[in-house]
Amino acid sequence: MASAVEAKLAELGLTLPDVVPPLASYQPAVRSGVYVYTSGQLPMVDGKLSVTGKVGAEVTPDEAKELAKTCALNALAAVKSVAGDLDRIKRVVKVVGFVASATDFTGQPAVINGASELLGAVLGDKGVHARSAVGVAVLPLDAPVEVEVQVELTGA
Repeated sequence: MASAVEAKLAELGLTLPDVVPPLASYQPAVRSGVYVYTSGQLPMVDGKLSVTGKVGAEVTPDEAKELAKTCALNALAAVKSVAGDLDRIKRVVKVVGFVASATDFTGQPAVINGASELLGAVLGDKGVHARSAVGVAVLPLDAPVEVEVQVELTGA
């Protein structure tokens, strides 16, 4: 039976993807006590990036915002892989978003809103979080965005 969170995803026309396999020596997510920390999640779909390049150059801000949403979905899959059930999320504590930016691009917060808005739509008040949105020169595989998430779980 699907969790309430996964039912909400379905209501929004979304499905939880498989966990993206690590690209190097790390785990997609690690649990420590009641917290789950995800590794940076790229906007991978079916094992590949649909778009590469810098936001503000090869990638539009609107495209990048959608990619940030995909990163957040991948982060939720990583959380589920160690928490067992997304209904155990007590709250999203922190989101960190990285945007591979053209040198004159300053709209990183609007791009990472894609991840923040998805988490809010899926989790309601539990999805409200602290956040950083950072512009960087380049990301792995020339991805336009990368998002990591920290959540607190119910129980021990």
